[in-house]
Amino acid sequence: MKIRIKSGDTVQVIAGDHKGSEGKVVRILRDKNKAIVEGVNTVSKHEKPSARNPQGGIVKKEAPIHISNLALLDPKSGDPTRVGYEERDGKKVRVSKKSNEVI
Repeated sequence: MKIRIKSGDTVQVIAGDHKGSEGKVVRILRDKNKAIVEGVNTVSKHEKPSARNPQGGIVKKEAPIHISNLALLDPKSGDPTRVGYEERDGKKVRVSKKSNEVI
């Protein structure tokens, strides 16, 4: 599966429990076709006390969300858009299908 979203992109969730939420992609998990998005799909995880976290307790963190449930936001209008590739000035660049702008 071709992943057209990169870390640092602003995306919107288009399906699932968090539909309509927007956030920045923190990390892409290529082998699972998932991404971790800032502030979206937060889960509570129980952690035992350790050297890094001596108190332990319940920690909130973002869980991965499938790439197919994410849409890249157009840099010009801020609406969800699909991504295409074009060659401009001898370089292959990502292009917004909605506004034809380079991402």
